[in-house]
Amino acid sequence: MNSSLTRLFSIAQKPARRIVGLMSGTSLDGLDVALCRLEGHGAATRVQIEQFATFPYSDEQRQQIRRVFAREQVELQHLTLLHAWLGTLHGTMVLDCLDRWQVKPAEVDAIASHGQTVFHAPRHQHNLPDWPNATLQLGDADHLAVKTGIITLSDFRQKHVAAGGEGAPLAVYGDFLIFSEPGQDRVLLNLGGIANFTFLPGSLDPAAVFSTDAGPANTLLDACVRAHYPGRSYDEGGLLASQGRVSDALLTELLRHPFFAAPLPKTTGPELFSPEYLQRAQQQSNTTGLSAPDLLATLTRLSARGVADALKQHAGPQPYLAVYVSGGGLHNALLMRELQAELPGCRFGTTDDLGILPDAKEALLFAVLANETLAGTPFAIGRGRQAVPAVALGKISFPQ
Repeated sequence: MNSSLTRLFSIAQKPARRIVGLMSGTSLDGLDVALCRLEGHGAATRVQIEQFATFPYSDEQRQQIRRVFAREQVELQHLTLLHAWLGTLHGTMVLDCLDRWQVKPAEVDAIASHGQTVFHAPRHQHNLPDWPNATLQLGDADHLAVKTGIITLSDFRQKHVAAGGEGAPLAVYGDFLIFSEPGQDRVLLNLGGIANFTFLPGSLDPAAVFSTDAGPANTLLDACVRAHYPGRSYDEGGLLASQGRVSDALLTELLRHPFFAAPLPKTTGPELFSPEYLQRAQQQSNTTGLSAPDLLATLTRLSARGVADALKQHAGPQPYLAVYVSGGGLHNALLMRELQAELPGCRFGTTDDLGILPDAKEALLFAVLANETLAGTPFAIGRGRQAVPAVALGKISFPQ
């Protein structure tokens, strides 16, 4: 048997695996690297995050990604080069982490690489009836595997699309396996560039699990900060927005977008919630003269309202649920206050309360997906049009 296949077969048979989970989100903050130990698979999965670090992208690296990020028209040569360049860059970051943690690459069973999403195009968003759902993540896994010498699983969203899904959100698989609790309904809310949540029923019935995007979380806020505050990339703690006042006229116009009225589940991205979307809403609402703090205050309210409306659409007008938050938006104190005001019956905590560092959660979830592909049995989640197909996610790249 091919030596790489022999190695893969051996990893699949182990009682526990060490997997490095990688996540780079639409906020373009950098690469999250989580060294995870996973015992078993499926409902018997047990996880431990042994080490975690975030490698911030430099301004130059961020600029190179933004040349193709969420743009309908790009330079094809740069897109092609970026795919290989990001794979090697992420591999270098992984090796730097392992060296810092005094872990040899041979002691790691696999890497689970989400890659860098540069365009998300579900059918309901591109409105081209003869074309499928699609999504694109860059950061070639062959380059990553060769650079690190570690078997790499990547491109997790493509199988989901191929099997009839929209490619997002994928957190539902890991959320269900890691965070479900008998007798307690839970919501796992991720506030990244886009807000998404997973509803976990206390019955532990996979058919009753539900996951959806809810709208923007940080993507518009970050874009607004970059446009109005040179040298800053985000509103730390929500302090800038706290100095402004919400414009009801602009908020009403922003919420007129059909996405918010669309049935659940749904997916979206910064392609829709872009600076152009904000500019159009300002023109329609005669609010082009708003100050930067007022814009940020309004966009913060928009993020909270999108989450609250989606959760009410799923769980009823007065949901009483335990909500566990992760993602960069967790550190925005104003956004968290707005969420609590929109959902007064909900009890808010973080995934830290469940034993998982919030900033590491997304990287861990892709390690869980890789673990299931290596050792698990595919299972379906949800029912009807909400169903997530029973598929093994991720392509496998060998170092040799």
